[in-house]
Amino acid sequence: MPVARSWVCRKTYVTPRRPFEKSRLHQGLKRIGEYGLRNKREVWRVKFTLAKIRKAARGLLTLDEKDPRRLFEGKALLRRLVRTGVLDEGKMKLDYILGLQIEDFLERRLQTQVFKLGLAKSIHQARVLIRQRHIRVPMPWQKHTQEPVASQATMLS
Repeated sequence: MPVARSWVCRKTYVTPRRPFEKSRLHQGLKRIGEYGLRNKREVWRVKFTLAKIRKAARGLLTLDEKDPRRLFEGKALLRRLVRTGVLDEGKMKLDYILGLQIEDFLERRLQTQVFKLGLAKSIHQARVLIRQRHIRVPMPWQKHTQEPVASQATMLS
């Protein structure tokens, strides 16, 4: 008897409409090199995530300011972005969400944080250290302190 699955597979990225547009190809390669991404699909995934967040913010901005749905969902969206470190505490307004860039999300990746903290000599070594589990990040249910994820990353010897 087959086992019922409780998860749903969804596409996590959208490919560009014009696959050979020179300026977009150049930008994509620059981001891949700067942030040590494996392939263009990782760029497309971040872009898709940003598009979904911006779409939600645009939908909420069309509602009246006193609308309970806008208040509830808007605060939830802002809290989520602040918790992940993409948005600053001082910019807790829906208007600031529309100004987010792909780089804001790429800066919050563990690989980038490990490199910026100096735990790895290069962005590529940071990816290898994470992949080989030399860098360990506590899981959410293992809360020992209330520090951000980047400061909890530890180097195992």
